[in-house]
Amino acid sequence: MGNCFGSLFVASNSSSNNINANASSSSAGAYNKYGHTMEISATSSSAGKSQFSQAISEAGVEEASPNGQILETPDLKVFSFLDLKSATKNFKPDSLLGEGGFGRVYKGWVDDKTLAPSKTGLGMAVAIKKLNPESMQGFEEWQSEVNFLGRLSHPNLVKLLGYCWEDKELLLVYEYMQRGSLENHLFRRNPSIQPLSWDIRLKIAIGAARGLGFLHTSEKKVIYRDFKASNILLDGNYNAKISDFGLAKLGPAGGESHVTTRVMGTYGYAAPEYVATGHLYVKSDVYGFGVVLLELLTGLRALDTKRPTGQQNLVEWLKPMLSQKKKLKTIMDARIEGQYSSNAALQAAQLTLMCLESDPKRRPSMREVLEVLEQIEAVPIEKPKNSMFTSLHSAPHRRAQRPIHHRSPLHTGHRGGSV
Repeated sequence: MGNCFGSLFVASNSSSNNINANASSSSAGAYNKYGHTMEISATSSSAGKSQFSQAISEAGVEEASPNGQILETPDLKVFSFLDLKSATKNFKPDSLLGEGGFGRVYKGWVDDKTLAPSKTGLGMAVAIKKLNPESMQGFEEWQSEVNFLGRLSHPNLVKLLGYCWEDKELLLVYEYMQRGSLENHLFRRNPSIQPLSWDIRLKIAIGAARGLGFLHTSEKKVIYRDFKASNILLDGNYNAKISDFGLAKLGPAGGESHVTTRVMGTYGYAAPEYVATGHLYVKSDVYGFGVVLLELLTGLRALDTKRPTGQQNLVEWLKPMLSQKKKLKTIMDARIEGQYSSNAALQAAQLTLMCLESDPKRRPSMREVLEVLEQIEAVPIEKPKNSMFTSLHSAPHRRAQRPIHHRSPLHTGHRGGSV
């Protein structure tokens, strides 16, 4: 095969994005992900709508926004397999960050200017995702990553630096995100990881909203399709960046409201209209954002089979309480008690409810979501009061809760997350 970049962008229809594959990771609590994945057959969309590179090439321009742009051609380095072996010490076990359906993710080191492999600790750290050669899941999503993320540039999207395609070896090289995934910080009970404060949670939500908003407002709208806590990565300053574009698709064109495609994604986060019909709207992403907002408010997983019956699906369980001020107090994460005003919490709950509307037309745009989040960020904190309520987090099932691996009954594959 060799490193023939042009051959990456072959014409394909939407059914090419039907393989669950993601490298999950784990290193000192940073990079571990627990995906609840699904694959349900539905009608495929018209040919070409999922081919991002073809659409942008036809446009023949670079699209710019105040903070990001879509490039006409990918700006990626082509790495040799030897380069990446050297950068990871021959994929040495102690450089392993994690493992998932796609393959394994390793930490490597490259020169910060030339991206040539360097000695450990010198230059710039990178995350290298290596496809398992025996995987039936990886190639199409590897190709989608290059097609999409190779042309998208925004402060709140993880930067893809380059790729390798040599014989059967397929690898992707990303910027290294020091603090790992949002999922790790919200759900893993690691004494070395401090609970995220209210301010940091808002900062993360705002950053992720900017990233999604950029995708949705470009001329060639991009539907991310797998928004979840494990795909939001954090740098050293807790700046949020969206990762893993293996399931991304172009949005509807020609006046259409949606694209129809095979249902892919993660249980607990996928929008109900998409799961039921295969109809994918730009605002299907907004529903997933609402689920993550609910996780940020409560500190609870979107789906957890260790919880009692009736409480395993977070949205079904807690959505009715979001509009009730008294009940809202009982579902807020006890670890951030006293860090926010009741008014800010109520506004955040109301925004979450709007995002979780069953009708996609009634959901706000990500631009509107961002505006509300920035308003909430400006709400002053009230003086701490003695707690007069019992939080969900003090319940016995919460104390005993542990991160779990859950496989969908509809699909035996595992989709963990990204670099």
